[in-house]
Amino acid sequence: MAPLFLTLSGDKHLIIIPDTQAHLNGHEVITYTYSIYADRQDGSPYPGMRMESTLHLQDNPDPDYYGFITFEKPGSLFTYTSDGKLELTPEESNEVIEFISHVRDNGGWKLEQG
Repeated sequence: MAPLFLTLSGDKHLIIIPDTQAHLNGHEVITYTYSIYADRQDGSPYPGMRMESTLHLQDNPDPDYYGFITFEKPGSLFTYTSDGKLELTPEESNEVIEFISHVRDNGGWKLEQG
Protein backbone atom coordinates (compact mmCIF):
# COMPACT_ATOMS: atom_id res chain seq x y z
CA MET A 1 0.00 0.00 0.00
CA ALA A 2 1.10 3.53 -0.60
CA PRO A 3 2.64 5.52 2.25
CA LEU A 4 0.51 8.21 3.88
CA PHE A 5 1.78 11.74 4.42
CA LEU A 6 0.59 13.84 7.33
CA THR A 7 1.45 17.26 8.71
CA LEU A 8 0.59 17.50 12.40
CA SER A 9 -0.87 20.66 13.87
CA GLY A 10 2.60 21.61 15.18
CA ASP A 11 3.92 21.57 11.57
CA LYS A 12 5.68 18.22 12.08
CA HIS A 13 5.77 16.27 8.81
CA LEU A 14 5.31 12.49 9.00
CA ILE A 15 5.30 9.51 6.69
CA ILE A 16 3.10 6.62 7.78
CA ILE A 17 3.89 3.28 6.19
CA PRO A 18 1.46 0.34 6.34
CA ASP A 19 3.62 -2.61 7.36
CA THR A 20 1.94 -5.40 5.44
CA GLN A 21 -0.20 -5.81 2.37
CA ALA A 22 -2.64 -8.60 1.79
CA HIS A 23 -5.10 -9.21 -1.00
CA LEU A 24 -8.57 -10.63 -0.74
CA ASN A 25 -10.18 -11.44 -4.08
CA GLY A 26 -7.80 -9.01 -5.80
CA HIS A 27 -8.53 -6.08 -3.46
CA GLU A 28 -6.15 -4.56 -0.93
CA VAL A 29 -6.95 -5.31 2.70
CA ILE A 30 -6.05 -2.55 5.12
CA THR A 31 -3.38 -3.49 7.63
CA TYR A 32 -3.38 -3.11 11.39
CA THR A 33 0.18 -1.86 12.02
CA TYR A 34 1.70 1.37 10.73
CA SER A 35 5.32 2.55 11.04
CA ILE A 36 5.85 6.28 11.56
CA TYR A 37 8.82 8.24 10.25
CA ALA A 38 9.80 11.90 10.11
CA ASP A 39 9.37 13.36 6.65
CA ARG A 40 12.43 15.60 6.36
CA GLN A 41 11.12 17.09 3.11
CA ASP A 42 14.67 17.41 1.86
CA GLY A 43 14.21 15.51 -1.39
CA SER A 44 15.48 12.22 0.04
CA PRO A 45 13.47 9.08 -0.66
CA TYR A 46 10.88 8.18 1.93
CA PRO A 47 11.86 5.52 4.47
CA GLY A 48 9.97 2.79 2.62
CA MET A 49 12.53 3.10 -0.16
CA ARG A 50 15.42 2.36 2.17
CA MET A 51 13.80 -0.08 4.57
CA GLU A 52 11.41 -2.96 4.14
CA SER A 53 8.44 -3.34 6.43
CA THR A 54 9.41 -4.70 9.78
CA LEU A 55 7.75 -7.11 12.15
CA HIS A 56 8.82 -4.92 15.08
CA LEU A 57 10.80 -7.76 16.64
CA GLN A 58 14.01 -5.78 16.86
CA ASP A 59 15.05 -2.16 17.31
CA ASN A 60 14.78 0.08 14.29
CA PRO A 61 18.03 2.09 14.01
CA ASP A 62 16.61 4.63 11.51
CA PRO A 63 17.10 8.13 13.01
CA ASP A 64 13.76 9.25 11.50
CA TYR A 65 11.74 6.45 13.12
CA TYR A 66 9.03 7.39 15.64
CA GLY A 67 7.75 3.88 16.32
CA PHE A 68 4.48 2.30 15.24
CA ILE A 69 0.75 2.31 15.86
CA THR A 70 -1.18 -0.93 16.17
CA PHE A 71 -4.93 -1.05 15.65
CA GLU A 72 -5.73 -3.91 18.00
CA LYS A 73 -9.48 -3.40 17.71
CA PRO A 74 -10.26 -0.84 14.98
CA GLY A 75 -12.49 1.92 16.24
CA SER A 76 -11.80 1.34 19.92
CA LEU A 77 -8.32 0.06 20.91
CA PHE A 78 -5.05 1.49 19.59
CA THR A 79 -1.47 1.24 20.81
CA TYR A 80 1.39 3.61 20.04
CA THR A 81 4.79 2.02 20.60
CA SER A 82 7.68 4.44 20.70
CA ASP A 83 10.63 2.20 19.98
CA GLY A 84 12.51 4.56 17.70
CA LYS A 85 14.99 7.35 18.27
CA LEU A 86 12.13 9.88 18.14
CA GLU A 87 8.88 9.97 20.13
CA LEU A 88 5.44 11.44 19.49
CA THR A 89 3.66 13.28 22.29
CA PRO A 90 0.31 11.83 23.44
CA GLU A 91 -1.47 14.59 21.50
CA GLU A 92 0.54 13.86 18.35
CA SER A 93 -0.08 10.11 18.59
CA ASN A 94 -3.82 10.79 18.97
CA GLU A 95 -3.70 12.99 15.88
CA VAL A 96 -1.97 10.21 13.92
CA ILE A 97 -4.51 7.63 15.14
CA GLU A 98 -7.40 9.89 14.10
CA PHE A 99 -5.83 10.41 10.68
CA ILE A 100 -5.23 6.68 10.08
CA SER A 101 -8.75 5.89 11.31
CA HIS A 102 -10.18 8.39 8.84
CA VAL A 103 -8.20 6.90 5.95
CA ARG A 104 -9.12 3.34 7.00
CA ASP A 105 -12.82 4.26 7.18
CA ASN A 106 -12.99 6.44 4.07
CA GLY A 107 -10.30 5.14 1.72
CA GLY A 108 -7.81 7.46 0.08
CA TRP A 109 -4.78 5.14 0.07
CA LYS A 110 -3.64 6.44 -3.31
CA LEU A 111 -3.87 10.11 -2.33
CA GLU A 112 -1.15 12.15 -0.67
CA GLN A 113 -2.53 13.36 2.65
CA GLY A 114 -1.38 16.31 4.66
